[in-house]
Amino acid sequence: MDHWLRLPLRTDRLTFRALSDADLGVHQRLFSDPGIVRYLYDEVLTGDAARQHLSLRHWKGLANEGEWSNLAVEFEDRLIGEIGVSLVSRVHRTCEIGYVFMPEAGGQGLATEAARVAVDVAMTLHDAQRVVARLDARNSPSARLLQRLGMRREAHFHRNEFVKGEWTDELVYAILAHEWTVTTAFN
Repeated sequence: MDHWLRLPLRTDRLTFRALSDADLGVHQRLFSDPGIVRYLYDEVLTGDAARQHLSLRHWKGLANEGEWSNLAVEFEDRLIGEIGVSLVSRVHRTCEIGYVFMPEAGGQGLATEAARVAVDVAMTLHDAQRVVARLDARNSPSARLLQRLGMRREAHFHRNEFVKGEWTDELVYAILAHEWTVTTAFN
C-alpha cells in the first residue's frame, strides 16, 4: 500500500512530510516542555534523548502491525507538530491515531485539521474499519478535538495505567469507516 502515499501531503493550510534530523530543534521544544508532554507517555526529553526519539520517528513507510508512522506537520513553512498512525491490528482492521502540537498552533483548528488527515490515512491507506484515539482523561483539549472529528467516547478506564509515577484514567475515542468521510486526496 505504501505506493499510494506520496509525500508531502497537503491540505488547504497544512503540509505533511517526513520528519528529518533538521527538525531536532522543534522536536526537542515539543518533547522538552513539561506542559506539552504532561499527558503523553514520554518523559521530558533533551539532548541525546530527544535526538534518539526523533530518529525513531523518521518515516519508514506505512506502519506495520504494532508500529507507528509519524509525519511532520507544517503551517506557513514552519513545523508546528507531528501526527502518527499506528496499525493496531490488520485482522481487525484497527488503527490508532496520535498527535502533538506546539502551544502557539492552538486555537486555529490546525490540530483538528491534522488529526483529520491522520484518520484519512488510517481509513484510506490501511483500510481501517475502526480508528481509535487513547488519551489521559485529564486532557480535555484533546478530547474536544476528537469530538470535533466526530469520534465518540467509548470507554473511560479508571486508574488503569501507571504513567510518570501515578495512576491515570484513560479515555478511548473511536470512529468506524462507515461514519467517516475521507477529505484528503492521496495522489
